[in-house]
Order: sequence, then structure tokens, then C-alpha cells
Amino acid sequence: MTFSITILGSNSAIPTLKRNPTAQLVNHNERLFLVDCAEGTQIQLRRNHIKLQRISRILISHLHGDHFFGLVGLISSMHLLGRARELHVYGPADLDEIINLQLRVSETRLVFPYFFHSIDPDKHELIYEDQRLGVYTIPMKHSIPACGFLFREKPGKRRIKREMVIENKIPVEQIENIKEGADFIDESGRIVKNKILTDEPQLPRSYAHCSDTAYNEAMIPIIREVDLLYHEATFMNDRAAVAAEKFHSTAREAGLIAKKAGVHKLIIGHFSNRYETVRDLVDEAATEFANVEAAEDGKVIEIS
Repeated sequence: MTFSITILGSNSAIPTLKRNPTAQLVNHNERLFLVDCAEGTQIQLRRNHIKLQRISRILISHLHGDHFFGLVGLISSMHLLGRARELHVYGPADLDEIINLQLRVSETRLVFPYFFHSIDPDKHELIYEDQRLGVYTIPMKHSIPACGFLFREKPGKRRIKREMVIENKIPVEQIENIKEGADFIDESGRIVKNKILTDEPQLPRSYAHCSDTAYNEAMIPIIREVDLLYHEATFMNDRAAVAAEKFHSTAREAGLIAKKAGVHKLIIGHFSNRYETVRDLVDEAATEFANVEAAEDGKVIEIS
């Protein structure tokens, strides 16, 4: 089952020729979630061969422009291309007013069903779920209300062994119960234990996207032991005072959060455009947490 993150933008507020501002595409079992939508995001989607109309949900972390200025343009393109399927947007309450104002003054009447879901950036809560996945908000510490997003798979069912189905002539109608943990009783009354018939379920996977934030240990219990953590690292530690003033983090602080939360892997991003390359930021984060790499536009990270 697919669980991947495509980096569409890795820079902070001002784009460069190599790095777009923040946007990511989360693919969970071919359900596509767009996380933040900076100016130019739809171009990045096309460059990465991602079809706009397959995106079902868009999550906006906060209302600084480098995280949502591309949203209305993307919605407009979906409209002009004749989208039919519904679109769900999640974000701070004021975002609904912004979208509706732009649609109203341009006299745009969307040809597809559109739903806005107001979220409270100051709360950790479930905002979406299906049979396999839950998406939660993660409160950030920023200059305006902001949140990250936690994607956490639900525990799966046990995996039935095909050879056991054949050997024990298990009827199709009993397979689901066995996946749920039941033993099998054949027509003669013989009991075959579930642990013989099945393998352990796949371990649930998780991804935490921590957008703009100052160093904030309050998030650690929420993101503890996630498989993949994205954490902003706008500056290096020699500019720690600037980072604190602007409610951003340094690369070292991102590594420290990853270490204290016991995550498996760290991706850093939201780089200031003062850095032509980000090798030094990766090296700095690695002084606290070894398994770290930089977000790069176009990079795809698989969670396995």
C-alpha cells in the first residue's frame, strides 16, 4: 500500500530558481492530500506528473501567503478543467472568507462540489478519517495561529496465508472473520488456531508535517516515534536569535525535536533563501539526529 510524500516546495517565503515555497503531496493508498499550497504549486504538480483532479483534500497550515497564495489559482484551474468530483479544503476559519471573496468578485461559480472545513490551529484533534487513515492537527508555535498535520494509519487486519486457505478449504465467507482474529472450525469440528492461519498485520505507518514553528517541545507527545517527521529549519544556529524572533526553528532545533521524539527519520525544509545550498543545514541537524536529509523540490519519500 502506497504511503509517500512528494516535496513540491522546500523554501520559505521567497522562491528561488531551484526551490518553491511550501507545498507537499501526501499519497496514501492513492488518496491524494495536498499539504499547503504556495504560489506556483500547480506548476510543481504538473512538473511532477501529478494530476490536479486526483487531489481530494487540501490542508492549509496557516494564513501566511507562502502557504496558501496558490490555492485559489489551483481551485480555479480545477474549475476550468471541468472537475466533477468533490473537493474538501481544511484550514483556519478566515480562509473560507478569502476563497469565497475571490470566487465572488471574479463571478466564478464552481462546477464541482466544494466543501470547506474550519480547523482550530490551537487544538490537537482528528479532522479526517477513513477505514485506513486518520489525519490530526498539531498545534505549532508561530507568529499567527498555525498547525501541522499528523497522518497516522489505523492498525490493519491480520494477513491470511493463501496456502492455509487452500489446505484447510476455508470458505470465502469466513476469511474476513479470520483476518479479524478468529480461529477456523471445519465441518468435522477441528479447530485451526488463527496464528497458524495468518501473519501479523503490517505495522501502522505515520507521517508528521510540522510547518512554521519556533522550537516547541509541546509537540513531542503528539509526534513521538513517527516513521517520518518533516520539520521546518529556516535558519542555521548562528541565527538562532533571528529564528526565535520570527517564530521559526534552526536546523539544530529540528534535529533536537526529532531526537527527543524518537522519530525514525527527519526531513528538514522551509529554508531561508539566504542559503544557496542546504548541506550545512543538514550537517547541523545531524549533530542532534543522524537520520536526516533535506527536502528537495521533486523528491519523493516512501514510508515503508
